[in-house]
Amino acid sequence: MTAYDPRLTPARADLAAAHLKGRVDAPRFVIGATKRITRPTADLKRHPAETAPVETQALCGETVTIYDESADGWAWGQLNRDGYVGWLAASALGAPGPAPTHKVAATRTFVFSGPSIKTPIRHWLSLGSPLAIARTIEAGGRAFAVMPDGGHLVTTHIAPLDARAGDPVAVAEGFLETPYLWGGRSSLGTDCSGLVQTALNACGIDCPRDSDMQEAALGTPVSLDPAEWCRGDLLFWPGHVAFVRDAATMLHANAHHMKVAIEPLGAGLARIAAAGANLRAVRRP
Repeated sequence: MTAYDPRLTPARADLAAAHLKGRVDAPRFVIGATKRITRPTADLKRHPAETAPVETQALCGETVTIYDESADGWAWGQLNRDGYVGWLAASALGAPGPAPTHKVAATRTFVFSGPSIKTPIRHWLSLGSPLAIARTIEAGGRAFAVMPDGGHLVTTHIAPLDARAGDPVAVAEGFLETPYLWGGRSSLGTDCSGLVQTALNACGIDCPRDSDMQEAALGTPVSLDPAEWCRGDLLFWPGHVAFVRDAATMLHANAHHMKVAIEPLGAGLARIAAAGANLRAVRRP
């Protein structure tokens, strides 16, 4: 049987996804069931425990294929957006529901309980969250998009599912000052590769989740000479990634500033090198 990346392959010692039969060893193969994320974010973990580190997050409206559920409220499956595998709280999952028609186009928005921004909010949504819109209405001089469950969003904060932003760096700039969060990929907290994935996805570019996957899969290689770099190029170190913002600055979510920050390019390269990590690759998506 072939070796596989456990982050992207729904296979364990005791079971595996049915489509992997013949490719991996497992005593049991399971046909998964599609579920939808019903919370603003849902943490995906390597192990089914509250104390387990967060590997990544799924956003409200995204779907996951579930292959196993534990007696203590955890579900094991694979995110359908980027293929990441792990455990989620079963309470964060619901029926698939109507197919999404739109997505959140603002960095963050609210779902109101009625056609007024003065009505109580049901919850918040982050950039890229897919959602189904049943109709639009005008109320109080403002346009609202109405979801099948009655939630209302201002139409200026959503876009058709196939809409594409033009500049991933501009998308990432919308996350400036967002706190750094290991495994995060929302406007309340993100890590370096989560920010890159979110920004590239907003521009219609498929992007893996982790920085090593991004380095291997994205775009074309560029010289390590800063004179050759352009806005939007990706700088890779072991375990870290940043956007080139312009000739003088880079933009990244990082644990040094504990937020999404713009940093002088020369100073940032020197600081990271002094910490023991040399720039390894530059890629142009």
